[in-house]
Amino acid sequence: MPAGIWVLGFVSMLMDISSEMIHSLLPLFMVGTLGASALTVGIIEGLAEATALIVKLFSGTLSDYLGKRKALALLGYALGAFTKPLFAIASSVDIVVSARLIDRVGKGIRGAPRDALVADLAPPEMRGAAFGLRQSLDTVGAFVGPLLGVALMLLWASDFRKVFWVAVIPGLLAVGLLFLGIREPENPHPGKRTFPIQRANLRRLGPDYWWVVAIGAVFTLARFSEAFLVLRAQQTGVATAWVPLVMVAMNLVYAGSAYPFGWLSDRIPHSR
Repeated sequence: MPAGIWVLGFVSMLMDISSEMIHSLLPLFMVGTLGASALTVGIIEGLAEATALIVKLFSGTLSDYLGKRKALALLGYALGAFTKPLFAIASSVDIVVSARLIDRVGKGIRGAPRDALVADLAPPEMRGAAFGLRQSLDTVGAFVGPLLGVALMLLWASDFRKVFWVAVIPGLLAVGLLFLGIREPENPHPGKRTFPIQRANLRRLGPDYWWVVAIGAVFTLARFSEAFLVLRAQQTGVATAWVPLVMVAMNLVYAGSAYPFGWLSDRIPHSR
């Protein structure tokens, strides 16, 4: 596996440690400390995820047009890292909303260019495994983050703000590692570029592509924000400091399956 794939995986892992230390506790912080309702939490989460998905479309297009994957990914990770202190100092729901939306803009900016960079760095016969490895390391961060959150909440008597301040550190490490550890490959198609979102280009995608998009959209309707999972755990009587463990259990399964199925996709037809 190329070294750059490992670096991108560890960048994702560090940022997910940072994000999940906050996100696994944020619904409890908003409801218990800032006095928000569950409805407010749901609206904020919906706006945040919609923002990330919309921005991702344009960031992917822009990375093709500019031929600069790393710069856009770096911008996205930097936005994510620099919003973390806002959660720690938040005195109202408005500040949390602003931080959450800016953080999701960063996620939207970095997602598509980072994945395109994985494809650029990985040999064609290893792309499935490369994507699986990056996703596995990303998800390792998604359960290490809540575990650290539990440990620090127990250590500091459920002081949310102290935990949020600690979360700033891995976020900054992720930005530094991406900046220093990745050398973007030269663009294999130099010369004049045209803006990719054009009717002719969309027609080239073909019906099979749109079937995959449609099926993915239907499955996505069954998803709900992890914020509700966190709140539900507290409702069932789980102590506040232990609530992030529900995220740990979910992400353990995710991390354990991402790489094997990526590896498998290199060896059997993708549709299976």
